[in-house]
Amino acid sequence: MQKDLASHDSVRTSYNAVAGAYADHIRDELRHKPLDRALLNAVIEDAGAGAAVVDAGCGPGHVTGWLAAHGARAVGIDLSPGMVDVARREHPDVEFRVGDLLALPAGDAEFAAAVTLYAIIHLTAAEFDRAFAELRRVLRADGLLLVAFHAGAEVRHRDEWWEVPVNLDFRFHSVETVGEALERTGFAVEAVLTRRSYPHEAESRRGYVLARAQPT
Repeated sequence: MQKDLASHDSVRTSYNAVAGAYADHIRDELRHKPLDRALLNAVIEDAGAGAAVVDAGCGPGHVTGWLAAHGARAVGIDLSPGMVDVARREHPDVEFRVGDLLALPAGDAEFAAAVTLYAIIHLTAAEFDRAFAELRRVLRADGLLLVAFHAGAEVRHRDEWWEVPVNLDFRFHSVETVGEALERTGFAVEAVLTRRSYPHEAESRRGYVLARAQPT
């Protein structure tokens, strides 16, 4: 396990470096993403008012904060301590934890629902089974999971972001690959959709999968 987690050091270090700038650029992005808001609302409604919802790969906490403001008892988890520090400052009434998607700092069946938006883009497809098994572990049976990602088959590399040196690979995955991994790890896929990027976003197809945790 330690070898696998160490492989994410460049992701952690890069996001630590850009945490403040990242928050400045995407703080209000949900205001311009009607489909994302609709899907997040569906997750909240499905979980029930006041239910615990985890935002895995939460970054600076803008989605976690939105979930909390719309009726969820939201918890954000992110690999980057720098991102978590920013999230705690921006959303002081929301709980945030530092942790890897491959080893989530959460109890078994702790959450009624989960979202992970653009976090699996820093995983290889070979890591999907472990990551999704972790999400299944922390979800109660019948809990709904929303996964969002860049859809495709390319890898885009960044060595600079907002004039800050980074070392990041952004991995695009097909909806079939994501769906098959979810099915292997205890989920039933309920909906799959894609959309074009909005004008203010980086250009890519956006993929979404809604999947329900099955009884173990």
